[in-house]
Amino acid sequence: MTTRLKSQAYWTTGPLMGEIRQAVLPDLSDGQVRVQALFSGISRGTESMVAQGLVPRREWARMRCPAQEGAFPFPVKYGYSLVGIVEAGPARWLGRTVFALHPHQTRANIDEALVQRIPSGLPPRRAVLAANMETALNGLWDAGILPGDRVTIVGAGTVGLLVAFLAARMPGVQVTIVDKDERKAPLARRLGCAFASPSWTFDNADLVVEASGNPEALAFCFGRAAFEATILALGWYGTTSPALPLGEDFHAKRLRLISSQVGQVANVQRARWTHGRRLSKALELLLDDRLDALLTGESSFASLPATMRQLAMDGTGTLCHVVRYDEG
Repeated sequence: MTTRLKSQAYWTTGPLMGEIRQAVLPDLSDGQVRVQALFSGISRGTESMVAQGLVPRREWARMRCPAQEGAFPFPVKYGYSLVGIVEAGPARWLGRTVFALHPHQTRANIDEALVQRIPSGLPPRRAVLAANMETALNGLWDAGILPGDRVTIVGAGTVGLLVAFLAARMPGVQVTIVDKDERKAPLARRLGCAFASPSWTFDNADLVVEASGNPEALAFCFGRAAFEATILALGWYGTTSPALPLGEDFHAKRLRLISSQVGQVANVQRARWTHGRRLSKALELLLDDRLDALLTGESSFASLPATMRQLAMDGTGTLCHVVRYDEG
């Protein structure tokens, strides 16, 4: 008689409420691997919205992550940044450290198509940034950034800093990160960028990236853009609606406002890039020790209910929070 393995997963059960639930894993199907978790990541934006029940009803279908269970608003098993070791499945995967777009769970059966091998030299803990790096990469594709551009990034959260990190590596690009939290200035400089407070009056950027998720920030971006510049809306506002002064700078400067969302590969790359190829590149782009500074907190899987509530209520200054799995 076969003894099936047990697994534990984090579920959001109500506004700022969650619990650890046990389940029995089914036998592996063809084309699946079993992953024992090492780390997962919480980036404050989307998961805080989920924790508070702020996912708009019309977005419930589009917001589903690949291995989600339950339904919005509650109860729902949600998450998209799991790193672990393959302990069962096809021989070519055994013992491999992998990343998967999967909720917080101690063990999971995952389709091969949804896992990516972590590159040699990339610490598993840092690999939890892959989903955010994928969002940043896709955003820059959407924005059409060019060598020599002056780029302003509003919001020094995880995604904003990763956008800055990528943009600053392009020839001649000058990047300034704007955030009200001046404690992030040393990190901005470490990534090769300038830092400014919201009182900064520069208004000549070729590209302005709104990455804060603050609905008031888009109007701020209009005032920082040069004539016929692009404003990229990368932050997500949930159920709130930004008030935009379309009769002022937006109209007179002939500004271009575009959105970026990671669910689809950016149009300029879609003919050649699959989701898998893009995620593989995102992992490769994490091979830089400076990015460890974006991992600003760590706690155990067992404490997730309290951790998620704390981050959603008051995560000021938090970038990517790492969940540690002490036991599989």
